[in-house]
Amino acid sequence: MISCPKCHRPIEGEEAYICCANLELRWKCSACGKVSEGFAFPYGMCPHCKGKLAMLDRGAIDDSKGLDAIRAAFEIELGGHAFYQRAASDSKDPALRDLFGRFAEMEKEHMETLSKRYHADLPQPAADFQIDRAAIFAGVPRKPEDPTNLFRIAIAFEERAVMFFTEQGARAPAGSVERDLYQELAAEEREHVALITTEYERWKTGKSGLL
Repeated sequence: MISCPKCHRPIEGEEAYICCANLELRWKCSACGKVSEGFAFPYGMCPHCKGKLAMLDRGAIDDSKGLDAIRAAFEIELGGHAFYQRAASDSKDPALRDLFGRFAEMEKEHMETLSKRYHADLPQPAADFQIDRAAIFAGVPRKPEDPTNLFRIAIAFEERAVMFFTEQGARAPAGSVERDLYQELAAEEREHVALITTEYERWKTGKSGLL
């Protein structure tokens, strides 16, 4: 009996068919540049901005400038993960500790997504990251006793990442792989800014987080 080469289930009959078991495709939004993984999306629209999706069929990244973009993305994600972990462990507020722990998990999952998407090895986060480093990078004064300051640092940290990827993309040649990559990475960080800003507003009003 003939079996499907993907899911290995037996093929019954002689009709041609398409097996989509566990099939995951990559799509890029023509409006916001965000890359999404999945077999299909409602009406072919971006789940983040409702822009038009186009299938992303790009091979492995093997040029040096493209790899530089991916390396920069991992460096920023590692910094974010370490910051959120340290913020969670240092916070005296149980709700804030739980929330920043979820932010850290979000960054970890994002790194796993980038690793799978760009065929790159997943780096290990540093255990000795200092919050002061993130505060300096984000341009926000460090106030250890002010829990809202952690949110301000986190939001500014992600905004700086958006700015970095946007500027790098603008410098890259039109139509180049690295410009596409920087555009995609900037869109990823914009999503983080929106998510953390929403969580901050909910936290200020005493509402539970969405994560």
